[in-house]
Amino acid sequence: MSEDCLFCRIAAGEIPAHKVYEDDHVLAFLDLHPIRPGHTLVIPKDHHVWFEDMPVDVATRVTSCAQSLARGMKRIYKVERVALFYTGIHVAHVHAHVVPMHHPHDVSSQAYLSDGPEGYTIPPRLPDSEMVEIASNLRKLVAV
Repeated sequence: MSEDCLFCRIAAGEIPAHKVYEDDHVLAFLDLHPIRPGHTLVIPKDHHVWFEDMPVDVATRVTSCAQSLARGMKRIYKVERVALFYTGIHVAHVHAHVVPMHHPHDVSSQAYLSDGPEGYTIPPRLPDSEMVEIASNLRKLVAV
């Protein structure tokens, strides 16, 4: 636990949260500033800053919890899609966002919005030579 980490303090019960799920390793609670109602954060109880630093078994628990939430959100909110993404922008503690998507741009990038919020713009495609190089570089580094 990091004493100055907001999410560690929530996991320790020092700060209240609207808990949705909890076990010995993960905690899911409602985001205070949701993209849509139901927007839930899933965190490991142990402090990890980056999602790639989580132990595989903990990452699996986070994902399993998110999948269960997504199935429930589809029933409750009558949505076709639920987004799962990690950001870690505002709190330096791994957290996955699980968001019921009522609109295609609920969790969109600016790259898709040049035609406005009701449109959908495909970002420019990279040249194949650049794609080949990027894929090659990433393949050399990925160890699963």
